[in-house]
Amino acid sequence: MSGHVAPVRRPLITGSKTYHQITEDICRPTETAPSLSWIITFIISVLCLGLFAFSVAWTIWVGIGSWNLNRTINWGWDITNFVWWVGIGHAGTLISAILLLFRQKWRTGVNRAAEAMTIFAVMCAGQFPLIHMGRLWLAIFIFPYPNTRGPLWVNFNSPLLWDVFAISTYFTVSLLFWYAGLVPDLATVRDRASGLRKKIYSIASFGWNGSAKHWQRWESLSLILAGLATPLVLSVHTIVSFDFATSVIPGWHTTIFPPYFVAGAIFSGFAMVLTLMLIARKVLHLEDYITIEHIESMNKVILLTGSIVGVAYLTELFIAWYSGYIYEQFAFLNRVMGPYYWSYIGMMLCNVLSPQIFWSKKMRTSLFWTFFMSIFINIGMWFERFVIIATTLARDYLPSSWSYYVPTWVEICIFIGTLGLFFTLFLIFTRVAPVVAIAEVKSILKSAGDQYIGPHAHAHHGHGHHVPAGANDHAAGTTVDIEDKDDTEIH
Repeated sequence: MSGHVAPVRRPLITGSKTYHQITEDICRPTETAPSLSWIITFIISVLCLGLFAFSVAWTIWVGIGSWNLNRTINWGWDITNFVWWVGIGHAGTLISAILLLFRQKWRTGVNRAAEAMTIFAVMCAGQFPLIHMGRLWLAIFIFPYPNTRGPLWVNFNSPLLWDVFAISTYFTVSLLFWYAGLVPDLATVRDRASGLRKKIYSIASFGWNGSAKHWQRWESLSLILAGLATPLVLSVHTIVSFDFATSVIPGWHTTIFPPYFVAGAIFSGFAMVLTLMLIARKVLHLEDYITIEHIESMNKVILLTGSIVGVAYLTELFIAWYSGYIYEQFAFLNRVMGPYYWSYIGMMLCNVLSPQIFWSKKMRTSLFWTFFMSIFINIGMWFERFVIIATTLARDYLPSSWSYYVPTWVEICIFIGTLGLFFTLFLIFTRVAPVVAIAEVKSILKSAGDQYIGPHAHAHHGHGHHVPAGANDHAAGTTVDIEDKDDTEIH
């Protein structure tokens, strides 16, 4: 007799891997010499980082006058890039914290790189407010600390100060979350290393030995940090949006900014994760661990958040028209038909229209279109921040003070330099730590060797018994990987 076997989800790990093979595949990039493509990319990134150092030094030496800011447009590329980088840093915490709490197993293939990307993006974002101060060495004055200056304190009513607390807290929790997840995998690399390298990884892994007590404390810490990080996903970009929403400038003074900024941040963050992971899976040969299933799931999130952003754009236009407030109406008419119309068209094309191709499963599972769209979306999200800042400030209440902003070479080089900083840090990360979380990937591995059965497939089983998919799976966390003697994990 034959029985119908119900289809199950496509596997998150392909290639019928064993625990030992997973360790070998993921640790290999940290143990072998870098490829020629990695070396070339690293050299380009370091050159861009050098350009960043030169541009910042020039700004400090000459002053903010080396930028093209003026009395009308006193925020330009600097704050545009600041908001853009903060937005990119949102996907890591979302994947790590919220998807962990919701027990989404597909996060395990991409969470490590997404968390690293979050930390590096926030580091890039933090450069711009400091540089914009002009005198970097006076940055200490933005922190409230006991002093002898009498009543001279920071303004706690300013959203710019809220940014300091929000972003520093976000960076700290994200760093703890990322490093806590790294500890078991650093111990795995330690046990495979020798000499000085073994000593370095021994210090970095804090004496991890894979005991049941260590795993219990590690899982408890992960849940605690996930609980702390979850509200930060919503609060950080909400507070960044308050930089604009709490002002009285038409085009900024709107209550839709907080949810609109959060959705846009997740939108751009997931796009950057896809850009990096599609390259990493090819260069580091991780196709079996970053699968089409991961890519399709992330494209669904991009489709959702992109649609939310599109609704927010249309809501802004409707509210401006419905309000009857001529200055608000002019602000949005100026965005669409003013001198910066090209940036508004680019924003709508990249952020609203183009992601709609992901309604098609064929497009969601296409590596080429996913990679192309991930870059296209981040270009569009940069346009969005530029539209919000530059077009709103360029034309205020007095036509005599209207201006047109074009960045100088210094501003452009600083932005290119932060890209160099970001990719330099990420490339170093791929060489010193496992890009994919070994312990978490092993926790979702099917130990009984069940194979994916397509939606139209049937299987024949002896004795007429129906065998449900996964019936022979061992409970997660109960089997010891005897085959992998290098591992310190207990599965």
